[in-house]
Amino acid sequence: MLRSGDVHAAIMMLASKGNSALSFSAIFARGVALVGAAAILTRRLTDGDHEPAWGSAPAIPKAKSQGSIPTLKMPTARGWSDGQMPVAAPGLRVNAFASGLRHPRWIEVLPNGDVLVAESTSVPREAARSLFDHAMISTMRRAAAVGVSANRITLLRDTDGDGVADVRETFLEGLNQPFGMALIGDMFFVGNTDGVVAFPYAAGASRIAAPGRRLATFRPAGHWTRSLLPSPDGRQLYIGVGSLTNIGEGGMEVEAGRAAVHVLDLASGESRIFASGLRNPVGLAWEPQTGVLWTVVNERDGLGDETPPDYLTSVSDGGFYGWPYCYWGQTVDDRVPQDPAAVARALTPDYALGGHTASLGLCWLPSGTLPGFPDGMAIGQHGSWNRSKLSGYKVVFVPFADGRPAGLPRDILSGFLSADERASYGRPVGVTIGPDRSLLVADDVGDVVWRVTGG
Repeated sequence: MLRSGDVHAAIMMLASKGNSALSFSAIFARGVALVGAAAILTRRLTDGDHEPAWGSAPAIPKAKSQGSIPTLKMPTARGWSDGQMPVAAPGLRVNAFASGLRHPRWIEVLPNGDVLVAESTSVPREAARSLFDHAMISTMRRAAAVGVSANRITLLRDTDGDGVADVRETFLEGLNQPFGMALIGDMFFVGNTDGVVAFPYAAGASRIAAPGRRLATFRPAGHWTRSLLPSPDGRQLYIGVGSLTNIGEGGMEVEAGRAAVHVLDLASGESRIFASGLRNPVGLAWEPQTGVLWTVVNERDGLGDETPPDYLTSVSDGGFYGWPYCYWGQTVDDRVPQDPAAVARALTPDYALGGHTASLGLCWLPSGTLPGFPDGMAIGQHGSWNRSKLSGYKVVFVPFADGRPAGLPRDILSGFLSADERASYGRPVGVTIGPDRSLLVADDVGDVVWRVTGG
């Protein structure tokens, strides 16, 4: 079995072999790569291959704890070369709506057709707590998953209707890892990592200079994104807040108010937890036939390639979905100190999206938006880091009927990874319907917003 001491041993071996010209970070990265490759090979040999855990009744392999060294595999961020782009499904085509952005994560389309893009990224911890923390930060830097956050929202405008933005303005700046955005009436809301802020907005404005007003406060760090979704009547704002840790290993006190969807009443300013036990609920969307709230959730790490799967689920008021005590209903996670009463009331999600796919983006896709696609949800899968064979790294579609998932998933965009899984050209995140009824996709490694239409 691999142990955390193996990382230290690998680093010392490299440092002793004439590598004095290398920086410590370079030596460390090589040590991490050596140990990571060994861990991946070991787990492939001992765990075998499993069918992807997808759908309403997934076959989820038995959990197998990875101990102190979880599988750590991420492709090196390469970006797109000239003329290269993702692969659109048959009958569809894709073009770059805007490029040269700084880590675009989320998209909001205003009533006048302006497209807003939140540019932000993870920032490394002030101090790594363990060798694995060092390994994780080193790997994430190589994958362009941490860095200096742009902390701004950029406005894009396509004035000539050719499907490419020809106007670009800084709409808001000086934010704190902005992510979710929402416009309700003459107020524009931003989900910073540390809370929700409201700004006055005038129709057609290309910039907001007025100061914002904080409406809600959240603890930053960990799963840092704060997605926003207005209620259909515009009176409330739903907010996705992820956990600080993987399985509550820092104690549940630091997880207070996290791993939950909150609802903020805009008239009173009061907020409450709408649903909990959701490790990292990111994309939020309404299913229009039933009026039910749905979210995509990133599940826990360290139990195997397909265990447990990320998921798409309806969200009920007062519902508890298991984290950290259990997953996919009432499957207990033995690594966690247990609360039998919490396990007993845990709800089973609706639709599995594969193990560690990092399903982040979510939007309702009405029938006919893309040719050949019925009603359903479009999902941006950012891609895995905690499995021996990569998963995600594409935009998928889940069909719906009678208000629920109904059928197998389909690809909308793929081709974000090199064939050998060593490099990523891009990683999809936010998805939304564009002003021309196209599908817009934020790609935070390629620094592009992609536009998907009929072929």
